[in-house]
Amino acid sequence: MVRMSAEERRESVIRAAMSEFARGGYHGTSTEAIAKRVGVSQPYLFRLFPGKKAIFLAAATRCVEDTIRTFEEASEGLRGEEALHAMANAYTKVIAERPEMMLLQMQMYVAVGAAEAEGDSEFGAAVREGWMRLWDTVHLPLGADVNETTTFMAYGMLVNCLVAMGFPPEHRVREGLYPSARTKGRLEH
Repeated sequence: MVRMSAEERRESVIRAAMSEFARGGYHGTSTEAIAKRVGVSQPYLFRLFPGKKAIFLAAATRCVEDTIRTFEEASEGLRGEEALHAMANAYTKVIAERPEMMLLQMQMYVAVGAAEAEGDSEFGAAVREGWMRLWDTVHLPLGADVNETTTFMAYGMLVNCLVAMGFPPEHRVREGLYPSARTKGRLEH
């Protein structure tokens, strides 16, 4: 049996936490469930991370980083409408293949609201910082146009909400999304 390094185990915890928090949210997910998924004890989990909040923030950060990487890779060398469609297609593919990414994003926003209602601004600060990095990642390929970036991000949030509610790509509520791409046959489902 090969032993994992602490860094490899930490990576395993982040991946497990992404899945667990995506399903149960911050308050509905126990560190016990994360430890069990990874195959470690809770005390070991807390040697890798100082607490549940740190695990959640590591998972949230990874989710944002993965989404940023998706957009960067899709838009490389592209600008304007070509970049928009490439990023939209790439994100659509990611949420079809890894729905926990989109669900974790939704859970991140819920956690911010709940934490800030309790006077904890750390969640909000971290999630807002990630959101701004995400914004900046799509802003330049979209011509640094605030309206284009806002529209792209708004459509992304709408897609997240529709997918979270279980609407499939071919459902009528998703028909109008990115209509110029759809009519040109460039937007995949």
